[in-house]
Amino acid sequence: MDDLQRDAESLLPKTGLSDGIARRDFIKVALGTGFAAAAMPVVAQNVITTDSTGLIAGTIDVEVDGQRVPVYRAQPEGKLNPPVILVVSEIFGVHEHIADVARRFAKLGYMALAPDLFVRQGDPQKVATIAELQRDIISRTPDAQVMADLDAVVAWAAAHGGNTGKLGITGFCWGGRITWLYAAHNPQIKAGVAWYGRLVGTSSAMTPRQAIDIAGSLKAPVLGLYGLKDGGIPQDSIAAMQAALAKGSSGAQFVIYPDSGHAFHADYRPSYVQADARDGWQRLQSWFKQHGVAP
Repeated sequence: MDDLQRDAESLLPKTGLSDGIARRDFIKVALGTGFAAAAMPVVAQNVITTDSTGLIAGTIDVEVDGQRVPVYRAQPEGKLNPPVILVVSEIFGVHEHIADVARRFAKLGYMALAPDLFVRQGDPQKVATIAELQRDIISRTPDAQVMADLDAVVAWAAAHGGNTGKLGITGFCWGGRITWLYAAHNPQIKAGVAWYGRLVGTSSAMTPRQAIDIAGSLKAPVLGLYGLKDGGIPQDSIAAMQAALAKGSSGAQFVIYPDSGHAFHADYRPSYVQADARDGWQRLQSWFKQHGVAP
């Protein structure tokens, strides 16, 4: 099962709303249009909202080989040289939940940067179904492009007051896989936190290496936060990753939550598990502090 299938399963409704337009119209009335259409239904009562008081927050553009890449940026007003966190989205792109996560980091004293890594392929927020998202956007987004975009975002941060000597990365599902890969790609990364990102899979021209392929050479310590009930990331794949990591010296670790499945941090989705999401967030903060990525 791939990232899209896992996300599709975690979106199965637990409400009485009917599928299709009626559900989407209800969510637009209740929450606005800040979430990807393919990510419906949104569980409104769970949604965490972090305000921008005391923050510089909004979209900036980073140019990569002539392409303007939008990046949601949030950082504390008046704070000089803040440490930098890259926030890598799920397959649904940089919608309101990912922007909120960036603001949560900014409230802690970080410059948080969440780039639109699908900008060349399309806008996930305008795609109505998982199948279209897979066909038209995700399957056409190469890892090499993603690595280059993240490199450019790091360069932008360094040129605009961010302390890239304290550089971390975190990501969710699709972004969790990218977290592992980018921690191996960029030696500037001090630490990463990967939330339920795929570890193994079939290599292709678009995705030539999986997380397990870079495990032995990984230098930056990555904390993996995963759910025991995640049917798309079986425990044997985590065991295989741990064995591969043991051949290196990164200090990567896993935390497995027995009561969670996939996407347990996504507070706007039915898969959300509040206790484990909160615990993971605290572990993330401790991990970054332990490894020199703290305000």
